Amino acid sequence: MYGTFDYKISGLIKEQYHVVGVMSGTSLDGIDLVDVSFILNKGGSWQYALGLAETIPYPEIWKQPLQEAVGYTEAQLLQLNEDYTRHLSEVINHFIKKHDLTGLDAVCSHGHTVLHQPEQGLTLQIGNLPVLARNLQQTVVCDFRVQDVALGGQGAPLVPVGDRLLFSHYDYCLNLGGFANVSCEREAERTAYDICPVNIVLNRYAEREGQAYDAGGQLAASGTLDLELLKKLNALEFYKRSAPKSLGLEWVKQHIFPVLEASGATSRTILRTMTEHIAMQLAAQFSEKSTVLVTGGGAYNQFLIERLMAHVTLNVKIPENTLVEFKEAIIFGLLGVLRLRNEANCLASVTGAAKDHSSGSIFK
Repeated sequence: MYGTFDYKISGLIKEQYHVVGVMSGTSLDGIDLVDVSFILNKGGSWQYALGLAETIPYPEIWKQPLQEAVGYTEAQLLQLNEDYTRHLSEVINHFIKKHDLTGLDAVCSHGHTVLHQPEQGLTLQIGNLPVLARNLQQTVVCDFRVQDVALGGQGAPLVPVGDRLLFSHYDYCLNLGGFANVSCEREAERTAYDICPVNIVLNRYAEREGQAYDAGGQLAASGTLDLELLKKLNALEFYKRSAPKSLGLEWVKQHIFPVLEASGATSRTILRTMTEHIAMQLAAQFSEKSTVLVTGGGAYNQFLIERLMAHVTLNVKIPENTLVEFKEAIIFGLLGVLRLRNEANCLASVTGAAKDHSSGSIFK
């Protein structure tokens, strides 16, 4: 039997948890998996101990459907969800068996976002079906966004609760993945929001240059800055909105790609101009001389970081590679632990939901 149940009865309210955290981002780099333990200190603070971490790239057969799913019919989405859940369970099972992981309290999986339209009350992360627990023979905590959207929230970003609990010694936590998002404390409340697209756009135009991504921003650095295109990008209405706010592939397809394609610019000019656009949008979020933890694949884009620093003086902290690449998977592991404890893992101050709440499905 599948479904949510009360873990307090089964005695899993404790001080230490061993989980596998799983994350798949919109940039389609692959499926991130971490073996991580969380320890609750006597003062109520959390700390983590990261074991093994691995990214499993998507086979070519998966990239196209994940990119095109936003236009699928309901029947196609149902089939895709079943197929993807099967693929995800194979990837997670291989990770667990390969590294001989035992004594797991749960597998905490984000799934993969294919639809995100919170204003219409819609968000869909595939790979969160109950069969995942059966295939893994593990307790699974997943589908973290749906309840938040049902409560009037954006369903995103969800990582900031982990930023507060694990990385509060930084002024800002900036993630540069498919999209850029930031979180910080303002007036004793955590606030966070999506800023702009990053790798979901940059990777597309790097691929036109024969590269999977723009390593170090070298392609962008070799391009020409198109000031007229930059002006159009910076004028997009989303940037004038107040938080909470979030972005999805749908928005990029409607508002970014048409502007870039209509410019008639070369791929390198688009990469140069888009990188400048991203840097300007990022810079507008920060106070001068603040300390910023930067993670996500974009942290390796040296040219982007240089352009950011050209617009605002910051103390940028880029941590060790494992945290750069796996911070989101680590935090989704923590979100799962908080759900097991029935403690808030979605913050109303971040998502705009009616209240703080403990979100996610638990399948046994």
